[in-house]
Amino acid sequence: MNQPLRRIAIFCGVLVLALLVRANWLQFIESDSLANHENNRRVKIAQFSQPRGDIIVGDRPVTGSRKVTDAEFAYRRTFTEGPVYAPVTGYASQAQGMSLLESTYDKVLSGQDDRFAFGRALDVLTGEKPRGGDVITTIDPKAQQAAYKGLTDLGARGAVVALDPRTGRVLSLVSTPSYDPSVFAGLSFKEGDTFKALDADKNKPLANRALRETYPPGSTFKILTAAAALEHGVVTDIDAASDAESPYPLPLSSNKIGSEAGDEVCDKASLKTAMQYSCNNVFLDAAAKVGADKMRETAEKFGFNADVYSEDFGDMLATKSLYPDKLDRPGTALTGMGQGSLTSTPMQMAMVTAALANGGKLMQPYIVEELRGPDLSTLEKHEPALKSRAVSEDTAEQVREMMEFTAAEGSAKRALIDGVTVGGKTGTAQRGVDVSQEVPYGWFVSYGQKGDASVAVAVFIDPTDMDISRADISGGRLGAPIAKSVMKAVLDE
Repeated sequence: MNQPLRRIAIFCGVLVLALLVRANWLQFIESDSLANHENNRRVKIAQFSQPRGDIIVGDRPVTGSRKVTDAEFAYRRTFTEGPVYAPVTGYASQAQGMSLLESTYDKVLSGQDDRFAFGRALDVLTGEKPRGGDVITTIDPKAQQAAYKGLTDLGARGAVVALDPRTGRVLSLVSTPSYDPSVFAGLSFKEGDTFKALDADKNKPLANRALRETYPPGSTFKILTAAAALEHGVVTDIDAASDAESPYPLPLSSNKIGSEAGDEVCDKASLKTAMQYSCNNVFLDAAAKVGADKMRETAEKFGFNADVYSEDFGDMLATKSLYPDKLDRPGTALTGMGQGSLTSTPMQMAMVTAALANGGKLMQPYIVEELRGPDLSTLEKHEPALKSRAVSEDTAEQVREMMEFTAAEGSAKRALIDGVTVGGKTGTAQRGVDVSQEVPYGWFVSYGQKGDASVAVAVFIDPTDMDISRADISGGRLGAPIAKSVMKAVLDE
């Protein structure tokens, strides 16, 4: 063979080898990822080729499947009370894809989970129509309805999160304004336009404010500041007078910060009185004395600066709540009253409240109680897990004493429930550079205990488009009645 022919033969041989290697690579190495790729049409056809399993709240499904005639996708998703449960279920759209629990547990719901392989084989033999498994949530339907009604009655952008402090079960997860996942579950152009309109809406109905949006927590953060001051020995007696002047001179600054309750009440007030009247000076001073490092350490034990959710949340992983690094003295002091560069999700503030209600023990939040197969057999069952020891039991007890006093005699009175031990804290959070021009946020956190049952609640309200005067914007006025209704829904059962 002459040299040119030899080179051509070698080159052709290399090409054939490369094709064989690539074919085997695709078949054996990348086959699974390609088979399950979101843009693989066969994946979507399989997802909607049979009735999906259901997402269960209480004892009833809040999702369903409807037969579609003359369509490539045999079934489309339906949602019961879609806007109420959308922040939990997410959507399952033939055109827009999936989100939240519908996405996280798609293989279980669509029946494609490997654990169903034997059942699918039997279905082929018996001629039975295959079906997906079910996702059993921790959501309390009465609490969810109470939270949704409270926010929508106000016409507010906002969020409510309720937790069982003892286990970490998510009892309520609401975000408003919301949306109905049913209206864009199919493939039509009209449904596509509906989704685009929701996505472009300035009120952000598709946003999950409970998990995915962060805000300055305002005065609700004072319960964590109090815990840090007690835990690190800066305050040893919650009834003893402080040396914090009102208005408070911010360290290294000519600025002085006052309190709405007035200088006469707040000047050198005790920690307990400061919690009752939400005196800024005492908490600014406490945070400055605890120091940035120890304040951050305490905040992180409550879940700040970390992905605090287990794999059970999956696609519902929340945005991190941040206690900033490298704070100067003025910045550290400002975090004591929940301002500065501090940010939190409503879920995070519910976790802080729940940990204090649970004796300082922070439980891992979870929203899925159980996964069941089509035959109702249990595939997985969640077991409560301790996330961290946030503060000592003694510290938690003292903060609870102050929160209960604030509910009985202070700014959290609107959350009181007959026959229930209630602790609460209001919050008004300033935002923007010019706080005189920006409408503040309203916050409220509380817990209720009755016998062996307990619940912790965080309420967040953005009153931007509400018909309300600036003077009436406060967590106690707007958020406390909602928290009360949620606590009653849980504890009256």
